[in-house]
Amino acid sequence: MKKLLFAAALTMFTLAGFSQTPDLRRKIEVTGSAEQEVTPDIIYVAISLKEYMNGKNRVEISTLERQLQKAVAEAGIPKEDFMINNLSSYNWVDPKKKQTPDFLASKQYRIKVRDLNAINTILGKVDDKGIQSTGVDGYDYSKLPELRRDLKIKALQAAREKATYLLSSIGEKLGGAIDIQEIDNEPMNQPVYANMRVFKAAPMAEAADASEPVDFKKIKLNYQIRAVFEIAK
Repeated sequence: MKKLLFAAALTMFTLAGFSQTPDLRRKIEVTGSAEQEVTPDIIYVAISLKEYMNGKNRVEISTLERQLQKAVAEAGIPKEDFMINNLSSYNWVDPKKKQTPDFLASKQYRIKVRDLNAINTILGKVDDKGIQSTGVDGYDYSKLPELRRDLKIKALQAAREKATYLLSSIGEKLGGAIDIQEIDNEPMNQPVYANMRVFKAAPMAEAADASEPVDFKKIKLNYQIRAVFEIAK
């Protein structure tokens, strides 16, 4: 029985020794990168409308909303790309009269566009006194998944090319890949706007005739791959 236990222990010790055998392969570790500049082609614009008093008459939010809906439809924007974000109200007191403050409605919308110039046209068809604020709420690039894949492939190819010329400089040859890791550095940061005209509640006639381009500055996409290659014998 003791001999049996001793043999079993010896076998386990031998297997453990084999499992801890160090990797003696000669290796080289490098990092490759690839980058490209793109302009976001999907922009989410936030528009806030507010009721206001025109003398004794209230310009209601429903009137402003109909103007906005019509302008959006005429711009060729699908209904699903035009949505309500929020609904609120604010106090208004006639500075010339002492009276109970009136509550005026405010409504926020989100519009998905592919061309910021369309927003100037849309705003030009809405009562500018009813426009509380406008701004960019978000953005996207429609071909980002394909571009991300292509850049990562190029980054890996760059890593292999780097390892190849480094080894060739000392008379060595590159072997197969041992390990490949992506470096997480998603680069879609908020871009700077090349033109701020979209944020102005310009008079109707001026905004409707606006031909000045509104666009984003390009953003740089950069991806990196860390790779370990064997040095061929």
